Amino acid sequence: MESAVENSSQNTVGFPFSDDAKMSIRQCDVFYGDKQAIFDVNLDIGNNEVLAMIGPSGCGKSTFLRCLNRMNDTIDICRVEGSLKLEDTDIYSPDLDVVPLRARVGMVFQKPNPFPKSIYDNVAYGPRIHGLVSRRAELDEVVESSLQKAGLWNEVKDRLDESGTGLSGGQQQRLCIARTIAVNPEVILMDEPCSALDPIATAKIEELITNLSENYTIAIVTHSMQQAARVSNRTAYFHMGKLIEVNDTEKVFTNPTHDLTEAYITGRFG
Repeated sequence: MESAVENSSQNTVGFPFSDDAKMSIRQCDVFYGDKQAIFDVNLDIGNNEVLAMIGPSGCGKSTFLRCLNRMNDTIDICRVEGSLKLEDTDIYSPDLDVVPLRARVGMVFQKPNPFPKSIYDNVAYGPRIHGLVSRRAELDEVVESSLQKAGLWNEVKDRLDESGTGLSGGQQQRLCIARTIAVNPEVILMDEPCSALDPIATAKIEELITNLSENYTIAIVTHSMQQAARVSNRTAYFHMGKLIEVNDTEKVFTNPTHDLTEAYITGRFG
């Protein structure tokens, strides 16, 4: 894959900044009470880029991902500092409504979490509450289109009234992706979306990520270096709350610039 971040300038630690970033993060620090979990992260995520975030367990990659649509707001003791922008929007502005933000920056979690509703209503839920459609026919089109994009339509088109919780694990995860797509997001965040899935379901999700990147910016946290290598344009390596290296995925895995990155990808720790 070619990198989506081109014509870039360098920041003070040598990471590429994009002139055409979908999301721009500068000097991001995250605290849980008195404990600091993320230290001075500077990163751009390009339009239609798939950015993979890797690192040892507890390195902060999921905490950082949750900053990008303010999911950390749900944790009382969590505090985020720095500048985080979605294009020109300061997503931590006190005047910002997080509900439309989370429509623009959707999230798919580690464990599939379909609503205890029908397959149809799972996908229709977001467009309904955000007022994106006014007629049933329009809603039908959104549901079908979203399930098509999630690679699930042919498997469920004859049982849309059945519960989403009755699907297999891989199907449930694709249903959750369809639910995210239905509100027309600009960015999709994925927090280890395949960790609970078997290899066949994982392969389908990975193929889906590649297809979705034509229309969406995607940031994925993964514990699998092989998955990062397969699906991403660029890879960011985190270690003890710090962003150590970010570069084209091929370079990170074949010729990393930092000793810590090399030690991790060669299995010396992590």
